[in-house]
Amino acid sequence: MATLFKAKSEKLMKDRTMKGEKTSIKGGADESTPKGPKNKQRVLILSSRGVSFRHRHLMNDLEAMLPQSKKDSKLDNKSKLDVLNELAELNNCNNVLYFEARKHEDLYLWMSRAPNGPSVKFHVQNVHTMDELKLTGNCLKGSRPILSFDSSFDESSHLKLLKEMFSQTFGVPKGARRSKPFFDHVLSFSMVDNRIWVRNFQIVEGEEDPENKGKKKTSLVEIGPRFVLNPIRIFEGSFGGPTLYENPHYISPNVIRSAINAKRAQRYGNRVDEQNLHKEKLRNSTLPEDPLDSVFE
Repeated sequence: MATLFKAKSEKLMKDRTMKGEKTSIKGGADESTPKGPKNKQRVLILSSRGVSFRHRHLMNDLEAMLPQSKKDSKLDNKSKLDVLNELAELNNCNNVLYFEARKHEDLYLWMSRAPNGPSVKFHVQNVHTMDELKLTGNCLKGSRPILSFDSSFDESSHLKLLKEMFSQTFGVPKGARRSKPFFDHVLSFSMVDNRIWVRNFQIVEGEEDPENKGKKKTSLVEIGPRFVLNPIRIFEGSFGGPTLYENPHYISPNVIRSAINAKRAQRYGNRVDEQNLHKEKLRNSTLPEDPLDSVFE
């Protein structure tokens, strides 16, 4: 293979020399060709302490899906998130995906553009990983995805900002390390019920279409991971700063659990009140006198 490549390079250089072009070939590429600016997008992926096994599998799936990503160890401090900007600079990354676990059941995702921002905080729900049997699709590791966005992302300003951040974070740039130069899966972002539904599909080429000759039928098979992002706030800076947008439809999971517990407590209180009322009725009730009680006296 190397001999054929060397012979092809020498033949190409000889042809250009005969035409009078003073160019040099190194490694099969023309050095006189102007090189455009490289799209250097690197993503740092890390989490906090207390993540569950499902959250950990989601992180591994995202790392496998993004060849330009780098994974770091868990972060101990949850209050001072400015340290993440320094970690991104040390790892030569300009995008950060930070998974913050709360109470071993709630998962929050910080997506930031380091070091100047903006940054978004999401609540992650309905997580399904690649290992589940329902997701039967498959794609080559390191291939580039086609990003598909719903038409609602062009309607409001905060969704336009989210679309741009998703494109920079999840879009694999051309020529990235460990990436393959072709597309074989689609990464879909859909806005449903004020939440962002993220799904990953494999592009499957089937038999030839009899209606369109020369073209094959294509279908989509879901690969995973699948999860839902509920946006909470958009900040101007990286992991902080002035609030650009706050979701009015967001309800904290702590409030939901508190309402469920209050409903259960109210149900238990009603049952106890009914039992006390029944006991009170039994104490106050009097049986009628039986006329046969004094027969044997």
